[in-house]
Amino acid sequence: MTSEHTISPLPRSAPEAQGVASAALLPFVEDVEESLLELHSLILLRHGHVVAEGWWSPYGPHYPHMLYSLSKSFTATAAGLTIAEGRLSLDDPVLSFFPDEAPAQVSQNLAAMRIRHLLSMSTGHDQDTLGALFAREDGNWARAFLEQPVEHKPGTHFLYNSGATYMVSAIVQQVTGMRVLDYLQPRLFAPLGIVGATWETCPRGINTGGWGLSVKTEDIARFGQLYLQQGIWEGQRLLPAEWVKEATSRQIANGDDANSDWNQGYGYQFWRARHGAYRGDGAFGQFCVVMPEQDAVLAITAGVRDMQAVLNVVWKHLLPALEESTPLPEDTAAQETLRRRLANLTLRAPQGQPSSPVAARVSGQTYRFEANEQKIESVTLDFGADESELRIRDGRGEHRIACGSNGAWPRGTTAFDSPQPRPVAASGAWAEEDAYVVKLCFYETPFCPTLTCRFVEDRSVLAPAPSPRPGSALSGSRLRLAIPKNRGGDQLLLDYSANVSFGPTERPQLVGFKR
Repeated sequence: MTSEHTISPLPRSAPEAQGVASAALLPFVEDVEESLLELHSLILLRHGHVVAEGWWSPYGPHYPHMLYSLSKSFTATAAGLTIAEGRLSLDDPVLSFFPDEAPAQVSQNLAAMRIRHLLSMSTGHDQDTLGALFAREDGNWARAFLEQPVEHKPGTHFLYNSGATYMVSAIVQQVTGMRVLDYLQPRLFAPLGIVGATWETCPRGINTGGWGLSVKTEDIARFGQLYLQQGIWEGQRLLPAEWVKEATSRQIANGDDANSDWNQGYGYQFWRARHGAYRGDGAFGQFCVVMPEQDAVLAITAGVRDMQAVLNVVWKHLLPALEESTPLPEDTAAQETLRRRLANLTLRAPQGQPSSPVAARVSGQTYRFEANEQKIESVTLDFGADESELRIRDGRGEHRIACGSNGAWPRGTTAFDSPQPRPVAASGAWAEEDAYVVKLCFYETPFCPTLTCRFVEDRSVLAPAPSPRPGSALSGSRLRLAIPKNRGGDQLLLDYSANVSFGPTERPQLVGFKR
């Protein structure tokens, strides 16, 4: 088994040596930043070599990132391996693995559901079963899935259904006696050099399958390169070529919009894409894009609301950059420009001043809030010369977060806004004399919420705010002061704005009073 100490890094190369002009890659990065697309990392492989890589600080190459539904492609790979080992067949009935979980009345459609239907999102359901899984009080997600109505004949109706992928994970565990994470360890992760992968589980200890996997950006790139190489890695066959072909081919139609990368057909937990490409992807911009015609792989992590916008920029800039396949003349100047640009990427920090006349009057003051759904009890800000500290108390205790200034991102750990402690980096600035803005970057996730703290004298003097400029530091604020400058401090108006969310991105404003 490959150990952490013997992992071979992916080979690095000057872009020109792999037929890519360095100068042609720069417009991609520039367009991403000008469009305010919040990418967190990227790795571009050409002919098996890394020709471009970058992380928007505080994200970095050594930190894992939540994959969300990109996890599905890994779960499907586990299924492909069990099929190759003769433990499973694409045509095995789903019910055959759960005789004790079957509903009292088994419909004809449920009885007809096969493994291939789980993998191709063609189970016949009319609604994603995920909600039913989460609502199951006894934690028996398999029974919850099997109890849902199957309105269509399996294989005839595409519906993106994360519950179906969970069932693939549960079946792999049934036939192997191991969770998908453990099953993949010697068969996929160790040979590829993927170390430290983690995967969430359901209440009964089964990997969630359709989401929950966290790995590093280079791990995503290695996974894509394995598929590009038809299942062969460093001369060793890890996946059957026939599985790779079937999993990444169109197994079912999923729409007819020629301009949408979500309407090009679906394989076995892989999306077909425009330009002959295919991909695994996950919520908020986690991508493993494989481009066979260009012999290229693109790995991206992000926190974006519009995933199609990311692919549009990829097709606009990277496809033309990959037209040539043979080496190009050396261009050291362009290579150095690209290297510097990629080495100095940073997440957009709050814009404004490092200090304010109001800071001295409010520093160390504790502002308490009435009972609220966010369960925030109090907020205290201690302002220092180069770094500030945000202290938030909620029902689970006090959370202390260091906030850098001038675009600095000090790292720490917090359980604020999270069910368990997780890494965080924060940066703050005074967007106005009475408004301090903090961006929290949970840099192993897509989530980077913004807190706006506005210090006021009396809430009665507030007036509705004009609409902020898109992307401005105060885009999350909904109220604006109508009082003379430098008088704020008796109250704190707290606004929370999420960069991405499965629900609302704005939370109700909280009003805190000095203790």
